[in-house]
Amino acid sequence: MNAADIESLLTTLEGGQVQTIEAGVWQVEMPACRLLAILSDDQSWLRMMVPIAAASEAEPFCRELLESNFDETGAVRYALHQEALWAVFQHALSSLAVEDCAAAIAQLLDLNQRGLKHCFDQYLDRQVSLIILAAKRQNISLEATLQNLDRFYQEGVMGDLTAPPEVRTATLDAWRARLERLWPVVDVSGTGTVQD
Repeated sequence: MNAADIESLLTTLEGGQVQTIEAGVWQVEMPACRLLAILSDDQSWLRMMVPIAAASEAEPFCRELLESNFDETGAVRYALHQEALWAVFQHALSSLAVEDCAAAIAQLLDLNQRGLKHCFDQYLDRQVSLIILAAKRQNISLEATLQNLDRFYQEGVMGDLTAPPEVRTATLDAWRARLERLWPVVDVSGTGTVQD
């Protein structure tokens, strides 16, 4: 690929308005986000990136973000820069095919759209798994664990006592669904970790 190929590809993005900031630097304003494409000074490398969240919002999920970099993000990686979390793709131009560049853009936009929700869900699963592990080690059943949670909400140990009943019901339903989904996969033998 070369600079003309990159600019041509960027102009095909649906709903995107391409601006050339300077030679080898493009900004694509899209309905959901801003994509930046930057060539290195010697035009041998391309870096494309989209913002995900403020670094302060992402900080609690560093473990989940690093695990995602290893397992889920494909050719795109999460990175911190200028107090922001970015999804970043970087590749040598000499070996970059248009199809691979287009696929990377799709990955970048997907990560932007997902935001931190998947990290929060992974974090929450890890915490709920610890509750399940503790219950299983004490031979407490799923139903008894759910009853304890209900009691904690009634007594104000968890949740907000002033919340309307429908909010409490929705919260407990979410707990029930997550506990029921994770209960069978939490392994108490050996390390007591969640089996994937």
